[in-house]
Amino acid sequence: MDIISTREMLLNAKKNQYAVPAFNIHNLETMQAVLEGAWEMKSPVIIATTPGTVKYAGMDYLAAMAKVGAKRYNIPIALHLDHCPDVDFLKECIYAGYKSVMIDASLKDYEDNIRITKDVVEFAHRYDVTVEAELGVVGGAEDERKVDEKDTMLTDPQVALDFVKKTNIDSLAVAIGTAHGVYKLEPKLDFERLIKMNEMIEVPLVLHGASGVPSDAIKKAVEYGICKVNIATELKLPFAEKIKNYFKENPQANDPRKYITPAKEAAKEVVIEKIKICGSENRA
Repeated sequence: MDIISTREMLLNAKKNQYAVPAFNIHNLETMQAVLEGAWEMKSPVIIATTPGTVKYAGMDYLAAMAKVGAKRYNIPIALHLDHCPDVDFLKECIYAGYKSVMIDASLKDYEDNIRITKDVVEFAHRYDVTVEAELGVVGGAEDERKVDEKDTMLTDPQVALDFVKKTNIDSLAVAIGTAHGVYKLEPKLDFERLIKMNEMIEVPLVLHGASGVPSDAIKKAVEYGICKVNIATELKLPFAEKIKNYFKENPQANDPRKYITPAKEAAKEVVIEKIKICGSENRA
């Protein structure tokens, strides 16, 4: 198989009331952890890369690695550009082989968000690339994007319906009370708001900032219409912790294969857990 767009996998998730997990990776090893876990669970999966990760690893390397993974594992795999505010950079990723992109103009005013998103959709659809956009403002930090809690804004269902109609996007990231990064307190999700949006809007809905959200709350969000769940921080923390612990126990170590292997296994365990929570096991 080759990498694919998120179109069919998310529509299938919406039809059958489960969610496809999107894992933010940063290098070969975190991508391997995600793909190995997804393959074991026979789950479709989205490899998500922020602009910062793309600049760090290289869009050609990332596209090539994802293509190798898709060829090796007989499961639906999408390579997705996450939270990109730069239209020119987004187009470069499409040229490099990305089949799914997120244009993030959510910090712009509403009309600018519509204009920018609509232009991206028209361009991306010419290459059979799916487009996700965000309406409302999810708080926290993601790459260079930082939003204070006081500046967060929940998505208005009526405005969301208008936005989808005017932009022709393929999926919509909605703000219902989650945030990027590590939570200080347990988040309280606005499920009534989500239910309204799911009833009104035909395109799949996306939950950002799912790391640290209790599993019961994620399952409830999926039941009420979320079709894609983004996980980033919860993948990074155990990966880093295993490396730290390895060096505490082996201060003279210098072989990356020795200290990265347990880190990769820890990340893979998270992948398997999140797939079960999303209900995407055996959906490949």
